[in-house]
Amino acid sequence: MIKNSINHLAIIMDGNGRWAKQKNQPRAFGHKAGAQTAKNIINDCVKKEIPHLTLYTFSKENWARPKEEIDTLMFLLSTMLQKETENMLRNNIRFNIVGKIEDLPEQTRDWVLSTIKKTKNNKGLILTLALSYGGRQEIIDAFNSLIKKDVKIINEEILKNHLYCPDLPDPDIIIRTGGENRLSNFLLWQSAYAEIYICQKNWPDFDEMDLEKALEEYETCILLYLDLNSFKKDLAQFLIVFSS
Repeated sequence: MIKNSINHLAIIMDGNGRWAKQKNQPRAFGHKAGAQTAKNIINDCVKKEIPHLTLYTFSKENWARPKEEIDTLMFLLSTMLQKETENMLRNNIRFNIVGKIEDLPEQTRDWVLSTIKKTKNNKGLILTLALSYGGRQEIIDAFNSLIKKDVKIINEEILKNHLYCPDLPDPDIIIRTGGENRLSNFLLWQSAYAEIYICQKNWPDFDEMDLEKALEEYETCILLYLDLNSFKKDLAQFLIVFSS
């Protein structure tokens, strides 16, 4: 296991439907398998002592899917929260969401709010689910909030403080499964300097070894960046001495 220097890991959990199709199963079968993978990866992040984990769970665009599929996803979310709240308490996990909670069905919303309340004093991993979330809408809502307050001058800090979850740090790395090379409207403001890691596996097949590989690649990139900066400083110092 590598020494972890990551503060915030974000994951776009893509490929449940394709995984199910490959097995000649309905999409619901893939979503159930994906929920188990999410549980496993959350536990892996606890073991690795990663402070923040954000999972792209349900986008604003996902409301356009068939009602049967949406109902399945909301049922899985509610069931997971019912079953996993005690696990969160045991593992000191604090649960939160980013997105439009008012869009969720009442029963699902109640479980979300209940879990947030029960885990609010936990000091370990902060697990954030992006629910009914869209990065563009988040930025629009931030600007509308500032307009209502009649704010005349806006800078990065002011805008950040009006995002859905101002205390959420920018992600160090965003992992996307399923092989697609795009952010899909996920954390658009926050991901400006994030490393992007694309895994070809569909989400239900993603496991701890895949997570480890992604984190190793991130650490390698950081070391190369630090080495390059060190080289630049040494070169600058050499040129100063050489020219004097």
